[in-house]
Amino acid sequence: MAPRRGADIEPEEPQLGGLVFNEPLSWRAGKPIPTGELLRRLDTLATELREMDQEETDKDSLTNVAKELAGQNLLGHKDKGVRAFTACCLVDVLKICAPDAPFTPTQLKDIFTLFITSTLPALSDPSHAYNTQHKYVLVSLAEVKSIVLLCDIPNSDPLIIHLFTNFFDTISGSSKSSTGEEISRDVQYNMTQILVTLVDEAQSLPAEAVDVIVAQFLRASTPGGGKKGEAPDEKQSTLLLKELPEAYNMAKTICNACPEKMARYISQYFNDVIMDVSGDATKTNGHRRKSDVAPDSDDEDVPSGPTESDMIELRKAHKLLRELWRASAPVLQNVIPQLEAELSAENIQLRLLATETLGDIISGIGAAGPPPPPIMDPAAYPPAKLDDSSPPPANENILTTPSSPQSFAQTHPGVYQSFMGRKNDKSSVIRAGWTTAIGRILVTSGGGIGLSSHEESALVKGLGEKLSDADEKVRLAAVKAVGEFSFRDVIAKLAPNGSVSKSGSVLCTLADRARDRKHAVRIEGMTTLGRIWGVAAGEIAAGNEAVNDALGGIPTKIFDAFYANDKDLNVLLDHVMFEQLIPLGYPPAKAKGKAANGDSQVNGDGPFDADKIRTERILLVVKCLDAKSRKAFFALQGRQPTFSKVLEQFLKRCEEFNGGVMEEDAQGIKNKLDTCVKWFADLLPDPLRSIHDLHKYAKLHDRRSYQLLRFMIAPASDFNTVYKAFKEFQKRIQSAAGAPAGLLDTFIPIIYRSAHLVYNRSHQPVILQYARTDDKELGATAHMVMQEISDKHPLIFEASVNELCKSLQEQAPSEKKPNLPGSVDTLKALASFAKSPQNKIPKDRKFVSTLLGFAKYGTPPKAAKYAVSILMASTDRKEMHTKDLLDYATQNWEYGGDHYLTKLATICQLTLLDPKTTEDSNDEILDITTQQILLRTRTPKFGEDEAWQSDEQLDEELQAKCWALKTLVNRLRTTTDPETAKKLAIPVYKLLNALIVKNGELSKQADTPSHHKSRLRFLAAQQMLKVCTNKMFDEFVSPVEFNRLSFVAQDATPEVRRGFIEKLQKYIVKGKLSNRFLTIIFLTAFEPMNDFRTSIMTWIRSRVKVCHDAKNKVFESVFPRLIHLLAHHPDYSTSPGELQDHGRYLLYYITTVASEDNLALIYKYAERVKQARDALSGSDSENIYVLSDLAQALIKKWEEKKGWSMQTWPTKVGMPVGLFSGLPSHEVAQEIAEKNYLPEEMDNLLDDLVRNADKKIRPPKAQKQPKRSRDDQDPDAHPAKKVKSEPKPKPTKKEKPAKEPKTPKALKKKQRSSGAAPSSTERRTSRRGTSARKSYADRDDSEDDEEMWDGVAEWEYLSGEEAEREQKLAASAKKAQVRDSDDEEEASSPEREAEAEEPEVDVEPGLDPEATPEPEEEDEEEEEVVTPPRSNGRHAKPRSSAAKSSPKKSSPRKAPTPKAKVAPSKVLKTKGKSPLVKAKGKTPISAAKEVAAKKGAAAAKGKGKGKQSKVKDIFDMDESE
Repeated sequence: MAPRRGADIEPEEPQLGGLVFNEPLSWRAGKPIPTGELLRRLDTLATELREMDQEETDKDSLTNVAKELAGQNLLGHKDKGVRAFTACCLVDVLKICAPDAPFTPTQLKDIFTLFITSTLPALSDPSHAYNTQHKYVLVSLAEVKSIVLLCDIPNSDPLIIHLFTNFFDTISGSSKSSTGEEISRDVQYNMTQILVTLVDEAQSLPAEAVDVIVAQFLRASTPGGGKKGEAPDEKQSTLLLKELPEAYNMAKTICNACPEKMARYISQYFNDVIMDVSGDATKTNGHRRKSDVAPDSDDEDVPSGPTESDMIELRKAHKLLRELWRASAPVLQNVIPQLEAELSAENIQLRLLATETLGDIISGIGAAGPPPPPIMDPAAYPPAKLDDSSPPPANENILTTPSSPQSFAQTHPGVYQSFMGRKNDKSSVIRAGWTTAIGRILVTSGGGIGLSSHEESALVKGLGEKLSDADEKVRLAAVKAVGEFSFRDVIAKLAPNGSVSKSGSVLCTLADRARDRKHAVRIEGMTTLGRIWGVAAGEIAAGNEAVNDALGGIPTKIFDAFYANDKDLNVLLDHVMFEQLIPLGYPPAKAKGKAANGDSQVNGDGPFDADKIRTERILLVVKCLDAKSRKAFFALQGRQPTFSKVLEQFLKRCEEFNGGVMEEDAQGIKNKLDTCVKWFADLLPDPLRSIHDLHKYAKLHDRRSYQLLRFMIAPASDFNTVYKAFKEFQKRIQSAAGAPAGLLDTFIPIIYRSAHLVYNRSHQPVILQYARTDDKELGATAHMVMQEISDKHPLIFEASVNELCKSLQEQAPSEKKPNLPGSVDTLKALASFAKSPQNKIPKDRKFVSTLLGFAKYGTPPKAAKYAVSILMASTDRKEMHTKDLLDYATQNWEYGGDHYLTKLATICQLTLLDPKTTEDSNDEILDITTQQILLRTRTPKFGEDEAWQSDEQLDEELQAKCWALKTLVNRLRTTTDPETAKKLAIPVYKLLNALIVKNGELSKQADTPSHHKSRLRFLAAQQMLKVCTNKMFDEFVSPVEFNRLSFVAQDATPEVRRGFIEKLQKYIVKGKLSNRFLTIIFLTAFEPMNDFRTSIMTWIRSRVKVCHDAKNKVFESVFPRLIHLLAHHPDYSTSPGELQDHGRYLLYYITTVASEDNLALIYKYAERVKQARDALSGSDSENIYVLSDLAQALIKKWEEKKGWSMQTWPTKVGMPVGLFSGLPSHEVAQEIAEKNYLPEEMDNLLDDLVRNADKKIRPPKAQKQPKRSRDDQDPDAHPAKKVKSEPKPKPTKKEKPAKEPKTPKALKKKQRSSGAAPSSTERRTSRRGTSARKSYADRDDSEDDEEMWDGVAEWEYLSGEEAEREQKLAASAKKAQVRDSDDEEEASSPEREAEAEEPEVDVEPGLDPEATPEPEEEDEEEEEVVTPPRSNGRHAKPRSSAAKSSPKKSSPRKAPTPKAKVAPSKVLKTKGKSPLVKAKGKTPISAAKEVAAKKGAAAAKGKGKGKQSKVKDIFDMDESE
């Protein structure tokens, strides 16, 4: 009927627009309409109203219905349905009557109260029976915008606030009526539209409503994000929101829809919070709490800050600002200037908060905080690649994803510049906060918007500046900021600023933080640096030049920290090495199946091989190191044998200790345990804690952990066994009931140093494979590592000896078939392993035949050398094989013939290892080495010949000469009979000295090429050092020859200098050279290569520390020797300029050796020089007096510069007899003591010299090509104070000649000191050589220097005739002395390892890279020849007659022997005794015989050249010598 009726009235509709419904909806009191009936009527009315059109309806017809609908009977009806239908009818009435509502203000308020408090809140329950009616009301209010009537109602603020609160609660699901069911999208949309309409139309919103809107942005905070200092738990990442909350989106839509009005409201909101608190912060109230002041504030007078409650509100407000910028940046246009004002606030807390907030705003970081740090796992495999397009992590949180709607720098340029200005804030707290902020800006690229090149470069520059800030908090913040960069960010943003090797770049400054003076910064810096390289290792290995250029130098920077000699730093270095650079878990075991990115893991083109992958990483680390840091790396690995032995002893002591329950010798067991514990504790940063922890471990008595540690240090354990044992040990210690908290921290560095982690049997075959194949260009690196393993860790080869021998058999050469180049490394490894008496090298005929093949036909010649060594150590028929090889090598030998170099190498090694057999062929060997090789020059000399060639570039003639020279020296070294040694030493010394003096020239025609001369000169000096490791041969080197050898340290060729000094350092560390060789090291004061010179200074200081700890005064006692050496320097002159240069040598010594404790002793030695005269024939003693005064003046000036107090040294000191002799009379001594030998102008020059000791010295002038680099400054010195040199003190009465005889007690004391057992530290220094005899390092001054008796005070002066006679007798006695010594034959008897029974015998490897066990000297020629400068680069000037008088007669050079004390002067005597000899263990008859013998020698020498031996030896190559 309805449609038909509607159709019937359609033509009349314009005239019949009134309401048809005419049933009552109200009732009188007491007679209510039944609810069912009422619902029917309201439904009918609602249906009719819904269909009515606003334009065609008579609004007056709605008056009665509107009045009834607005009545309290319906609005307040208890039935929900009645209220729901009533609301539907009311919104339709408002729609039809719009814009004029047919209601009074009171009625409107009641109506909207129904809407806001009943109808709309019910939308939170979508399952409500009348949900359709509720949604209808919502849609009508939104579409018709009837909600604006709410703004016309007086006192409507509570309703508006309730509406906002209810809508946001409903959307967020936090409404009381919410059932948890999701609200439909259309409801959310309409609610949002209602609020947008209300905000847009209302003249003003209540502040509480604004609070409600703004508060929605805090929904973006992570759980617990409001707690300061707490990072979100990664394990709860799945609980975080993956998309923005609906309430957040509603508030965001409101802000973006009404930006201008919301900007005004939000500005007012923040005014109420920020400005009020900020304003209070600038006012003083007469008192303040401690909590109101920034804890790090340096200014005690700053105004009182906001209270803690104020700060809570401020932090909340600033957190909202971060999120508001992300959601709707325009609404903050009035708030950002307020933040700029905060940047200038006096209160540090406010400035910090503003700085952090602006930083996060620019970065697009919201209330949830910064994004999680990138995954930088050095142990990940496959390693990270720059071209990987990996999807974002599955658990990425949208709330923490940086997002900025626009560029802050372009929108608010003024505020941005003010923010950038905070980098120079006076407060370190602000600078640290700013540094963190700019790190985030760079990481997020300004919130994803991107940074201009100018902005990015300014930020990177600022980050670099803060990395070197004066305050440690700022530096730490900067390092942590770099640690937040991903691998791509490092390459894209930091690398363009400069590589890690470019001084001043961000990466280089970061590398400097690895050696920061503050330990917290060091830890973060080195760990971050190592982690970056560990992640980049994949690209570096793949040959990515950009990554390699930028980050390839990181391992060098890290291992350079080793030279700081800091225990904390050494432990940190251990952690970084095995946790970042070469992680123990690399590659992960679980990665054998599939990689994280789903790709199958392969190693190259083959299957997954964990050992090969790990070995590649080790070789890559070594490849990235320079020479100095590589030395440190090898030194770190070289500690392993010593540490493992001590750890084994510690475990034995723990087992004996038995958890504290011992049946017998309890005290002895405890003492032994304490010894081991102390040895470890002395090498760790906190000795007391380490001692406590290790004793606690011993009490735990965990036998399983003992076994696990033994697995880790066993050479037979493969890497998998070591790693599993390490992991299990960690778990056991962590779960042990009685273990102290820091026990694992104490043990891990010990394990890292003791376990076979790098040189492991699992890695050795792979290293050998790379050495043979040069795959991935790792061949050269593999060669070096193999050499180290063979030298220091030969036991690693024990498990694979058979495999190595088989590989050699397969590669064995023949006359027509050469061997593979990689065979040399295998032979060298086996040769080193063969030195062990327990070697398991096979002795079968096939393998012996293989070795003979290498000895005859091996290439390069070193292969023959190693083959002979293995053959001599492994075969039982040595004599037969030696004779056969020698006959083969010498018979018909011809230069240029087949395998002639291999034959030479075989002859050289046989001469060393089997001198008895080769003795019969000496004539043939001498003819080959001298007449056919050394005395002939076949390579033509070119005009511009290069000065040096590397080992790989050496031509065959030079190789032949090197082998020939070594052969001659080997023949001498194997001689043990003193008389025979004397005869053999004459021609060999003559040859070596000729090469040194004549710069390597042997030909009379002077046609030797330059690179030949430099190599031969270097080899001669090196061989001279080697020969001098034998005491007997050391005595044959006269002071003049020693001086010539010393000046090789100032050779014009850098490689010669470096190689010579490094060989010298090596022998000194091993205790193989006498103390006089220490003086040579101080000739490097002018070394032009700064890095090399710095490393020498570090080495000197390290050795000085070792000697100081051992209470050994050896470095102080060589000071007179240094003065004497400088007095005979070719550049010596009394001109002030030259004396200033000599002052640099002395200052170099003082800066590296002197301390407040030993300065007086050094000064005493300097004074003693003026109480003696130069003992060298024809020398001018005035030279040493000039330098003595120069040394005393410098010492006094250095004392004042350092602020030290130097006391008089209480005891007497002696002088080296061979260099100094006594004065003829007391008058002469008095005259010398009173005279100042320095020119007057020297005082100012020395002042300048000492004052500039802290400054970098300018490089030497190019035109002089100095031998001496002017760079000898002490970085730790204080500013110099100008001080005038004091007049030389006159001798006191105590210094006058004493009449009392020396007591036997003094002599007894000297004898006792010379024979006393060395201390443990001394034994550590000398490395406990194989021989029972004492090494030079164990000798005291009385033996080494043959001190003059007890100083001038006890001398008795003779008459002129007596003095002359005594002088002649003493000279003849001195020349006849020959010390007997049991020589060490280093090639045939390797040094014994330190016995583990005495763990205290080794020096801390971290203190001195040279102090680690060195390879046996046999292989030293193969070491990389790299070397220091000749003089100061100037050509040698003509010296005095003494300097020129090189003796033409080659004779054994005899040094004073410690077994017979010779009087220091030929013209003075001790009271009542002959000044000639103090017999030490000799009868007067034997002493007399020596004196008589020496008379003849002296007489022969005194006759001059004419009486020289008429027998011309084979080395008389140049008669003009």
